[in-house]
Amino acid sequence: AVVSTQSGHYGRGRGTRDMFARDFRKRGMIPLSTYMKCYKNGDIVDIKGCGTVTKGMPHKVYHGKTGRVYNVTKRAVGVIVNKRVRGSILAKKINLRVEHISHSKCRDDFLNRVVKNELVKKEAKASGVFVCTRRAPVNPRSAHTVKGKGISVEEVCPIRYEFIA
Repeated sequence: AVVSTQSGHYGRGRGTRDMFARDFRKRGMIPLSTYMKCYKNGDIVDIKGCGTVTKGMPHKVYHGKTGRVYNVTKRAVGVIVNKRVRGSILAKKINLRVEHISHSKCRDDFLNRVVKNELVKKEAKASGVFVCTRRAPVNPRSAHTVKGKGISVEEVCPIRYEFIA
């Protein structure tokens, strides 16, 4: 049996040595742009605990999760995050300081696609041509023969196993 000699190793910050550590060459003062960001109700944010600021820090369970802002105060933001507890998913409300959150980029691709599709539809309507804006999977490549110039074909086959005594 493995016996741990450490006393009290089930604490709140257990296993967060690398999780809350700052990145290489990103230590020291927090950039002012972190505090200049504007958060509104309904914004989607990513939670990433910053080890420099211990106030308003998320529990390690929420590190790396994405949530939606429901409340904004002077220095902190209230976020609703989904947490899986055994078989069910619970919507948890947590309060975090702005150092521990950042705007999520998960909807950027979708919003850019919406703008692009609207432009395409507008042009199609003007020209009177139907255009499909749905995403289509990439088709498999068509059959073709690979030709090698001056390269002889080498047949590859496994070497027969021979027992050597």
